[in-house]
Amino acid sequence: MAGALKEKQLTQNIYVALQAASCPLVEGLYLQEADSMQQLLCAPSQHRTDILAWICSSINPNLASLKASSLRSKDPDVLSKEMAMLGQELTLCKADDLDLIGGHASPRRQLQFLQQLLTLVPGCGGSAEHKTDEEGLLNELFAADNLPHLTHALNPAFDPWPAHIKALRKGHKSSFHRPSREEVADVAVLLQATQSALEQLQSECEFLHSEAQSPGVFSPCALRVAVCDLQQLMAAFSHVYETDFRAYCSRDPPSLSTETHTFHRVHQLLLACNTELEMLNEVSEASVSVTDRVRQLQTQPRYWSRGEKRTLPDQLEELTRRYRDFLSLLHA
Repeated sequence: MAGALKEKQLTQNIYVALQAASCPLVEGLYLQEADSMQQLLCAPSQHRTDILAWICSSINPNLASLKASSLRSKDPDVLSKEMAMLGQELTLCKADDLDLIGGHASPRRQLQFLQQLLTLVPGCGGSAEHKTDEEGLLNELFAADNLPHLTHALNPAFDPWPAHIKALRKGHKSSFHRPSREEVADVAVLLQATQSALEQLQSECEFLHSEAQSPGVFSPCALRVAVCDLQQLMAAFSHVYETDFRAYCSRDPPSLSTETHTFHRVHQLLLACNTELEMLNEVSEASVSVTDRVRQLQTQPRYWSRGEKRTLPDQLEELTRRYRDFLSLLHA
């Protein structure tokens, strides 16, 4: 029920916006019911296509000449394709979304598409829900209450006086009191420090040197252009957020409760693999140590026996031979 009411309100807002923009295709219709307005704006018809073409040509004037040439073209969808391309450039739809252009999509989607397009049409009233009224913003900026703040923002003044010295100066002006030497010294030191800081800032700011040659660039027209650009960026971001980001921002964070067993199993396998790698490393170290020991034993220093320099294996072999000879003599 609430969605239907919102669609009716959106339909009326779009119809009023078209009237405010002086769309010639809605002049003289005098529609009062929201259903008839929605029939005009969402049902596939040549009138609806002409309204959409007028909106797109108001945003991009090149489409106005394309509409005339499309009547002579063999491709009847050439205008629809160009309007879809414009929607893609504005990040409002895809280039192949011809159902939306032709009026075959859902009424809610068509109304949202028209609403976002109308935010870019000059002279359109504040009919879109998320539209920023640049005229209202300019009026607010140049209001009598805000004009001093705007003037101060455009021409900022540097006030170096701290609060206690400023109050002291005001008190001196009211009482005509001669300041003491300590107060004068404090003010002199503060002025000297301020002057040094200003000189350093002036040396760092290159634009101050060319300020006399280049006039100020601010103007109400430039501010109007900036506000219009900001409004278009906000409309584009609103569309991208509604179509792409809202579902991700509003969804619940992912839960790993169902994958806990798998996580523990993977963790145990990684620990077992790490243990096996450590054991292989220790075996390799032990193998290297044994190899070094064998080489050391094979290259032991030679021992002197009977005036000859012999190795330990040779001496063992000699002892074995002598032992065998002794046994043979003993048996004999």
